[in-house]
Amino acid sequence: MRKVKNITISPDNTIRQALEAIDLGAMQIALIVDGENHLIGTITDGDIRRAILKGRGLSDSIDGVFNIQPTKAYINQPKEDILQLAIINGIKQVPMVDENGCLVGIEYIDDYLRKSEKPNTVILMAGGLGTRLRPLTENIPKPMLKVGTKPILETIIENFSSYGFRNFFLCVNYKAEIIMQYFGDGSRQGVNIRYIQEPTRLGTAGALSLLPELPPDPLLVMNGDLLTNINFEHLLNYHLTADAMATMCVREYDFQVPYGVVEMAGASIQAIVEKPIHNFYVNAGIYVLSPKAVSLIPKDSFFDMPELFQQLIHSEKKICSFPIKGYWLDIGRSDDFAKANTDYEEIFDV
Repeated sequence: MRKVKNITISPDNTIRQALEAIDLGAMQIALIVDGENHLIGTITDGDIRRAILKGRGLSDSIDGVFNIQPTKAYINQPKEDILQLAIINGIKQVPMVDENGCLVGIEYIDDYLRKSEKPNTVILMAGGLGTRLRPLTENIPKPMLKVGTKPILETIIENFSSYGFRNFFLCVNYKAEIIMQYFGDGSRQGVNIRYIQEPTRLGTAGALSLLPELPPDPLLVMNGDLLTNINFEHLLNYHLTADAMATMCVREYDFQVPYGVVEMAGASIQAIVEKPIHNFYVNAGIYVLSPKAVSLIPKDSFFDMPELFQQLIHSEKKICSFPIKGYWLDIGRSDDFAKANTDYEEIFDV
């Protein structure tokens, strides 16, 4: 946690004074406190830029410019909660307050989200039949379908590689020879690739029981038919900070009931809610698993990842969720494949 003396200002300061504090602190933010050091707002260089575009001057007060409902965390909150709060709100700075709302410091998320080469192994599940994408997958495995100019699986590997991940296992089954011939040992992509060949389909977790050795570091596991721009380094650091046995990526899913929903008490109608929208978090098919979690997977048996998480829940082990806020697409059907090709140039080909 960083100190906040240089970036703390009062609500009657000017925009110029706020800019000076932001510049001095080098964190793109200043914190506004009252006379008793209660946090009452934040102001960023973006807030100031928008105010100036609307005609405010540097000598004007920051009143009406700063955010009076800032995202904050309490000093007794675990770091994984603070990191998740930052991810959900798309911010890099989280002011920290005590139980009375008094400012005590600031967490700068980049301090523990630094890029470096990772020893962790990445497992990509690339053995599915791709039945829902027939006839596209009659002669080629789904992860090898081209989105943009390259196979889905190659884009996934390149994304991981950009965050410093170099060691990969590809779990293959259906038309495995096509995948193995294309990627080889991974040298063309600048990574190390080995293969797990499933004699029969073992599910989204069962193939991990075929690893030749259990790596000492947490494993990242991902379905080989996903297109996403998730920050994999943030995901790993979140898992490590939480000291979790397993972490599941989740994403928001909205479902609108196409009818008026009748709320009843017995035979009496209490209310009618027209076409309500329900919000859920769903499994995004990306995981981080500690070696202990992997050791629980039964040998040579069909075993899906939700079964592993249920087992960990029943054993009261610490498992966490990591919300995905960026691009994510499960390429399971023909219209998903078409959308992926439409989105690719804008999202990935930059």
